[in-house]
Order: sequence, then C-alpha cells, then structure tokens
Amino acid sequence: MELKELTYNELLSEANELRFQLEEANDTIDAIRTGQIDALIVQGEEGHQVYTLKTADQTYRTFIEKMNEGAVTLNWDGIIVYSNSRFAKMVGMPLERVIGLPFDRFVDEHYTSKFNSIVNTGWEKECKDEVALIDSDQHLIPCLLSCNTLEMDEGTALSLILTDLTIQKETEKELQVKNKQLTEAQNATKKLNDELEDTVRTRTADLLISREHFKLLANNIPQMTWTNLPDGEVDFYNRRWYDYTGLTVADAKSKAWRENIIHPDDLQISVEKSLAALLSGDDYQLEIRFRRADGIYRWHLVRSVPLRDDNGEILFWVGTATDIEEQKVAMDKKDEFIGIASHELKTPLTSVKGYLQLISHKKEILPDAVKQYVDKAIISLNKLQRLVNDLLDVSKIQAGKLEYAVMPFNLTPMVALCAENAQHIFPDYTFGVQAENELMVMGNEERLEQVVMNLINNAVKYSPINRHVILKAKKHNDRVRVSVADKGIGLSTVQQERIFERFYRVEDKTHMSSGLGMGLYISQQIVADHEGAIGVESELGKGATFYFDLPLIA
Repeated sequence: MELKELTYNELLSEANELRFQLEEANDTIDAIRTGQIDALIVQGEEGHQVYTLKTADQTYRTFIEKMNEGAVTLNWDGIIVYSNSRFAKMVGMPLERVIGLPFDRFVDEHYTSKFNSIVNTGWEKECKDEVALIDSDQHLIPCLLSCNTLEMDEGTALSLILTDLTIQKETEKELQVKNKQLTEAQNATKKLNDELEDTVRTRTADLLISREHFKLLANNIPQMTWTNLPDGEVDFYNRRWYDYTGLTVADAKSKAWRENIIHPDDLQISVEKSLAALLSGDDYQLEIRFRRADGIYRWHLVRSVPLRDDNGEILFWVGTATDIEEQKVAMDKKDEFIGIASHELKTPLTSVKGYLQLISHKKEILPDAVKQYVDKAIISLNKLQRLVNDLLDVSKIQAGKLEYAVMPFNLTPMVALCAENAQHIFPDYTFGVQAENELMVMGNEERLEQVVMNLINNAVKYSPINRHVILKAKKHNDRVRVSVADKGIGLSTVQQERIFERFYRVEDKTHMSSGLGMGLYISQQIVADHEGAIGVESELGKGATFYFDLPLIA
C-alpha cells in the first residue's frame, strides 16, 4: 500500500513538472511572437543551442506575425525553430505544437523530392517554386514556397515564406474550364459560321438563278409587269412595259411616270388604290387606261399582290397590267345591243301583256283551260319583263344614266311590304320580319324596294330545302342595316368575291339556277348611289346573309 502511494506521488510530481515546462514553453513562444525576447535556447544532441536573429526587433516580428503568408525558420536539420500564426493555421495545428517539428512532415509525399531540391538550393541562393502541403485533416494546400537564408548568432538558418495558392488554383481551374468552354464555343461558332457561309453561297446562287428565271419569264409574257418594294418604290419593270410605254430606264425612275402614262381621269383612283393596298397589305385590282408609246390610251386590268415571308411580312409586291381593250370594246357593243334589244322588246311585251289582261277580264266566261293558259302566260311575261327591265338598268348603269328622285322615307314599312309581296310570289316559303321603327333614310323607295326584292329572290333561288327567310332592319351605329338571311347552299370565299359582278351566277353541282346574274350587280349600284355599302356573310352549306347599309337621317 505504501509503495502504491509513493508511485502515485512521483507521477503527480512529474505531471506538475511537465505542466510547468509546458506553461514555460507557451510563455516563451508567446514572448517570441510578440517580440519580448530576441533569442531562443533549443536542447539538441550536442547540448543547448542559442538561436538569435541578428536583425530581430519587435517591429519585424510584429510584421511577420501579421503576414497573410506563412513564415517559418528551419535549422540545418530541417527543424522548425520559428513559425508565425498564419502557418500554424494553414496546417491546422496549434502554434506550440508546430515549433520543433521537422518541416517535411507537412509536405505531401508526391512533392518530397521537389521540396528537398528547393531547400538544398535555398541554402545557396534565393529560390521559389510550388509545392503542396498537407494539413492535419489530410487536405492538400497548394503553396508558393520562397527560400532565403538568415544569419543568426549561432549560425545560418533557412527562412521559408509560404503563400497559400488554393484560391488562385481554384480560379485557374475555373479559368481552364471557362477557356475550354470558350474554345468549344469558338469551334462551334466557327463551324456554324462555315455552314452559314456555305448556305449563303448556295442560297445566293439559287437566288441568282431564280432571279434570272423570273426576269426571263417576266420579259416574255404579253402583260406589263413590275415589282414594288414594301414602301411602294418600283425596282423592276419588264421589257413589255418599256416597249409599250416608250419610256426609258431614267424615265421610269422619275416619280412623274404615272402622270405620263395613266389617263388623267384614272390617275386619282390609281393612286388611292395603291396607297390603300400599301397600308392594308391586301392585294387589289382595277381597270385603268395606259397610254401607249404612240399616244393612244388602252384599257388595262391592273392587279397587284404581295409576296410575304414565313412571318407574314411583305417582301415585295408583284404588279401586272393586262390589255383588255378588245374586251372593253366587245362589252360596250354588248351593252349597246342589250340596250337596243331591251327597248325593242319592251314595247311588244307591254302590248302582249295588255292583250292577255284584256282576255282575262272579258265579260264572257272563259273555259278553265284557256284561263289557266292566260294566267301562266302572264306569269311568264312578268318574268320576261323583269329580265328586260334588268337589262335596261344594266345599260343605264354602264352609260351612267341610272337616275331617280330621292326623298326622306321610312324603311320599316317598306321592308314589311317586301316580305308580304314575297309571300304572295313564293307561297311555298315563309318570311319572318324583324324591323325597328322609324328607320328614316334619304333615297328612292321604289329602287330600294327593288334591292330588297332582289335579295329575297336570291335567297329563295338558293334555298331549295330549308324554305325560311328572315328579313331584318336595324340601326347599326349611325346607319341602318337591312339584311336577308337564308339557310341555303351558301357561298365559298371565291364566290363571295365575285357575287356582285355583272352576269355572274353561282353554279353548284347539286343546284342549277336560272337568271342572267344581274340582280346583285344592279343592287350594288343602287346602294352605292345612295351612299351605302352592300355585302354578304356566308359559309358553304350553312346559308348566306346579304345586307346593305344606308346613312340614317334625323
């Protein structure tokens, strides 16, 4: 028992001694770091050795302590005899444990040979190179190692300055990645540029071929043709245009070319139509007179259509002018014939109708068969008379002589009267009326009644199955709209564009219609003379709604 207490006391005494030495060592290290002492005694194999910095002073040591770089001093055996706090922090160890250790224990094994070479050189001259240290957690720390010798009282020591390159290496790594990405992007861009250049060369060649094909085609057609830029500037005329007008290329570039070749009476409508098309982007056509090189004016049908890209933007316009002088002359002759024939037919028709009416009203009782034949003859004469009247109206329209008196009147009773008359004429159909009261307009009641009856006849003609027609008269903004709707065969888009043309008739595979195709043409002119507009809304197989708008008056 006594032996155990003695051993314990000895151990306690040794522990106290070691604690005292540790505290003394810590105080010594702290005094060295703060510059309170200028020398250090280290116990070696040959006894105590004193290490003193010849130039050591408090300012220098304070500077070393506050450096961002690690600073250590080695003796000839590679033992660390001094270290600042930064190096201890770099390797992840307390400062008091760092001093007295061999420095090469902190060098990564892959850099041992390189480190030894640097140190050997450093004893002879200043040098620097990159090495990798390893901290207490086995993490690599890339560093720039700078070596320089220091003269101390007991001899020469080696000073190492270690600059942490971790951030720099990460930056370099990121830079390498970015450079690699940049190189890849440059290569991709170069490849794309090469492909684009090849495509441009191919497209340019194709464009040149297409342009030559277009010019060849344009120069060998009988029509005059040209192209306009999106702003309306003409950038091409074909050979036919120059031959017909007699103008030169310099003349064509002049803005006054319109005045030189377009008939004065057609100039304004030509300018208005072209400007309206440029603003709306819609194609247009009109009939105007162009002056030939010999000074003679001839009628032409002018059409202009835009060419668009995939985004719907107009690339350029293509215009054509087709000589229709012969057609116009033939049409004038036909109109003249129609006018003469209509006048010649009107008198005998009136006489025949009068005689038939006299026969039907005779006091003698006629046989039923005769009376039936007379009634059918009167119905046929009425149809024929309506056709003759339409032909006369067309002749007057073409001659500009369709004239009639106008006065204020209420459309409402007129629409109702038209529905009532239609019910008598077409007993197999039903006619509904939806009309607002007091729809006052300025016009010729007889002619507008003719328009409504034309629309009704048209609705009946093209509604062979669903025999219900709706008439409406309602205010539409500051105008009145009269419409006639049916559930018939309907109209295609192309048919809607042509339905108001003279002598045009809608033909359907399952439905054949009679008539000369003049009713809607005459109606359009009558409505236009009343400062109104006529139109149609339709879909194939779902019927059609014809309407016209007239200005309202108070």
